[in-house]
Amino acid sequence: MATALPDVAREERASIALPLDWVGMCGIALPVRLDNGQIVPASAEIAVDLPHAQAKGIHMSRLYLLLDRFAAQATLNPAALHALLGQMRASHADCGSRAASLRLDFALLHQRAALVTPALAGWKSYPFTLGAELQQDRLHLTLQVRIAYSSTCPCSAALSRQALQDAFASEFGPHTTVAQPAVLDWLARHGSRATPHSQRSYADLGVTVAQEAAELPLLALIDTAEQALGTAVQTAVRRADEQAFALANGANLMYVEDAARRLRQAVETRFGACAIRVSHVESLHAHDAVAATASPGWSGQLR
Repeated sequence: MATALPDVAREERASIALPLDWVGMCGIALPVRLDNGQIVPASAEIAVDLPHAQAKGIHMSRLYLLLDRFAAQATLNPAALHALLGQMRASHADCGSRAASLRLDFALLHQRAALVTPALAGWKSYPFTLGAELQQDRLHLTLQVRIAYSSTCPCSAALSRQALQDAFASEFGPHTTVAQPAVLDWLARHGSRATPHSQRSYADLGVTVAQEAAELPLLALIDTAEQALGTAVQTAVRRADEQAFALANGANLMYVEDAARRLRQAVETRFGACAIRVSHVESLHAHDAVAATASPGWSGQLR
């Protein structure tokens, strides 16, 4: 007859009697199914609270198996997350667990059309972090995404324009009138005498999702941010698209302060309380420029 295997977590008592806020696992690899049908790789962190001060430990395998079944059967939406967290908490009723939490890191792949070239498109990857916490049957959901965009410095643009004005005045200053062909020829040769500095930039956005929501607003959050900025990085381009991108940058000169304010206004208008952090990875300086802002009702924490 087989001997029963020991169960230390159940049979022993903690040598130091203290309750713990969260106990669980992180770095769990799994696939998740999005509402658009995409199945994407994710990294998960799951936990429950441990209020029984003398409980030796939780039962990690119970959480893992619940998460594994969720990945195999469920679509990632608020209702499914609510059910999963409820199951996680119930699985540790013998430990007195009253709360459960989940964090998922994954990326949404989405195809973006070129700015002007018909039928030209390419794929972009948008990294998301989803936080879900169940406390007393209330589900708290936060969604975060990182958006890459281009930022052109307003000061650098003004200095470049002045340098061009000075060069033009030096060339044509004595003349009261200048023929259009001469001006166009001069601009073709000297129009880039000075160029403003631009850099790849990043915006981290955080919003709260209502537990009653039918789905997670992944694409809606991306679209809101990219439309507010006007200079999202591109994928497949031809020369006409590159020119259109240069025009978009010229029409959207922005400091980090400008980008943070634009984003907060747009995201807050559509989604309510939010948090914004932007980073401009400077091409002029060896350091970066950053700005952050959050709505009064925001209660999460940006990654």
